[in-house]
Amino acid sequence: MYVPRTIEPFVKSASEQFPVLLVTGARQVGKTTFLQHLSRGGREYVTLDDPGIRELAKEDPALFFQRFTPPVLIDEIQYAPELLPYIKMIVDRSHQPGLFWLTGSQPFHLMKGVSESLAGRVSVLHLLGLSRHEQTRTSGESGPFIPEPEEIDRRLRTGIPLSLKSLYHTIWRGSFPIVALDEKIDRDLFYGSYVQTYLQRDVRDLSRVGDEMAFLRFLRASAARSAQLLNMAELARDADIGFNTAKSWISILQSSGIVYLLEPYHNNITKRLVKSPKLYFLDTGLCSYLTEWSSPETLEAGAMSGAILETWILSELLKGYWHNGRRASFYFYRDKDSKEIDLVISKDGTLYPIEFKKTSSPRKEDVRSFNVLEKLSIPIGPGGLICLSETSIPLSPTVRTIPVSAL
Repeated sequence: MYVPRTIEPFVKSASEQFPVLLVTGARQVGKTTFLQHLSRGGREYVTLDDPGIRELAKEDPALFFQRFTPPVLIDEIQYAPELLPYIKMIVDRSHQPGLFWLTGSQPFHLMKGVSESLAGRVSVLHLLGLSRHEQTRTSGESGPFIPEPEEIDRRLRTGIPLSLKSLYHTIWRGSFPIVALDEKIDRDLFYGSYVQTYLQRDVRDLSRVGDEMAFLRFLRASAARSAQLLNMAELARDADIGFNTAKSWISILQSSGIVYLLEPYHNNITKRLVKSPKLYFLDTGLCSYLTEWSSPETLEAGAMSGAILETWILSELLKGYWHNGRRASFYFYRDKDSKEIDLVISKDGTLYPIEFKKTSSPRKEDVRSFNVLEKLSIPIGPGGLICLSETSIPLSPTVRTIPVSAL
């Protein structure tokens, strides 16, 4: 059964304005499925996963486009970057919108070719796994989140309650459509195959990984650090690899849609503070699998319980922005006195502070760091504490609790 995606209206709008649409994201997040659904027979589909078609695209791009004429959907465009100059020529001749829909799950090198060949001609969208709204078939309610009281109340009125048990079940299974939507799919078997396939097809192609076991150690060490400051030297040491190798592999995971690096907030006042980003896995099921939690119950009771909840919350907030075609101006704050704010959203020159906490009994002390933003001389909007409470209550005149069911 097809699940409508929040990003669909923006794809249609972008395709009416740009001749080329590129959807990037990790493998198995549903890029091809939803684009084929939107095409519905009106656009030819060709995948460069097919070795014969890939060879034709690389060796004779002109003949490729004689065989596959636009409007066309080309899957896994990164396998044949030779097509990009020809796409540019076709676009410049016709000046029509919606000629090419492209997908790519390895934007590490792909984006350089796109920016050079298709500048001004392409709209680039990022797709993650299913959001909670998409899983519950309420994707129309999902939008970019700001902790305004009216927005919180609206989401609580239209949202579906989320118990602790169902929350961690959702976190443990993850957001890849095939495993999130079908309880009969063996979760461990899926992620085991995913890691192996990803290792063989993507990372090896990009960085020529020679030691597969070293990369698996690196993946597990990275997953164990989700929602933590990224200490590259420590990560390299635990994975028993070189510092530059760890740096390269993190870049590949980031560009391939596996991890997200949340940068610290800075301006002229804070520029001398923390420079390291925080590391987040974009799929909590993959993160839980790599850190070897065998069930939702052990995950909820275990040492990663709070970190995995924070990881899930951040990924849901990102989906609200990226799946609506918006840039997520997300940061965290940490100063020399170790005062930290988990998330600061910047919108229209205003900062909105948000804290994440695994508690059903929030307190004012949980958001005591919010006042450090006052010294920045920047407008501060309403703040929020995203937690496990069932209702939204004020913690201060400008800060409210936000139940996870509001996401």
